[in-house]
Amino acid sequence: MHRLDADDECPVRDQFYMPAEWAPHERTWMQWPCRVAPWGTPEGMAFARQAFGQVARTIATFEPVTMVVRPQDRAEAQLVLGPKIEIFEAPIDDSWARDSGPTFLVDGKGGRAGIQWRFNAWGTKYTPFDSDASIATKILTSQKLRVYDGPLTVEGGALHVDGAGTLLVTEQCLLNENRNPELTRQQIEARLALYLGVLRIVWLGDGLKEDETDGHVDNVACFAPGGRVLLAMPRDKADPNYPAMSDNLVRLHDARAADGGRFDVVELPLPHAIRTRHDGSRLEMSYVNYYACNGAIVMPAFGDPADEEARRILADVYPDREIVQIDALPIVEGGGGIHCITQQQPL
Repeated sequence: MHRLDADDECPVRDQFYMPAEWAPHERTWMQWPCRVAPWGTPEGMAFARQAFGQVARTIATFEPVTMVVRPQDRAEAQLVLGPKIEIFEAPIDDSWARDSGPTFLVDGKGGRAGIQWRFNAWGTKYTPFDSDASIATKILTSQKLRVYDGPLTVEGGALHVDGAGTLLVTEQCLLNENRNPELTRQQIEARLALYLGVLRIVWLGDGLKEDETDGHVDNVACFAPGGRVLLAMPRDKADPNYPAMSDNLVRLHDARAADGGRFDVVELPLPHAIRTRHDGSRLEMSYVNYYACNGAIVMPAFGDPADEEARRILADVYPDREIVQIDALPIVEGGGGIHCITQQQPL
């Protein structure tokens, strides 16, 4: 096991930190769907590609978008994406840019860098994953940005910051034996602090019950401007997710931000309908899994009665941004959402 020594290079020692997602972006990165397994059939992946294209084109009306595409998929991707989306050719295994892409950092003085975390495809749930395990470095190198090798097996969807020193994570994911079994909770906290520039870590418990990422926080809760935390909360106490989300609600009310302040917890409903994936597991749908791009919130719609309630809540939280809802069911069928397929590069 590699230990962090006093003379090791790490972002905090170079004054870098991870900014909030709602801070200004230079561009958004995405990865073109190329592994059939998450969607069950080639037809399912074809629907997903159309949905990815809609998300990319929507974001591109607010900020530049670059899509990582395998060379053999370029022609089809370009046809779906249109002329505004930049293509970045590189070998990839899967399509979740939030998880395998770089975590971008800033130093508050115009400098930028990024982290290449260790990536093992959510506890080796899919193989191969060696191309995805190096794509962050390729992206950062293409932008001529410094690459820090993160000393943790973790995915971007497992991390959410407020940009002011506070990090939100779940125990189910970060303490899972399929990620970093050789590290204690305290060692994991130390690495996160040194690489993300955070002063306080808020630990939630479990994520959504059937989430194959082992409880990524970006399906559960996220920071928003003004000291808010949005929490996915079932309206039905019989919902299998109710016990875990209720526990997370208590934790958030008890928690403090890095500056010592309490959080304003805003509950976002979970969709009412129960749907299943191609493999028979529950389709875990969450409105928390939205993306804050320049001037807009790109959020999921599920054809559910809760769609409009969730839209109104996000419009209240982000009064200065346009709220755009996109049918996310073809994306969620693959195990993720709109936030999972996007990765912001800060300005």
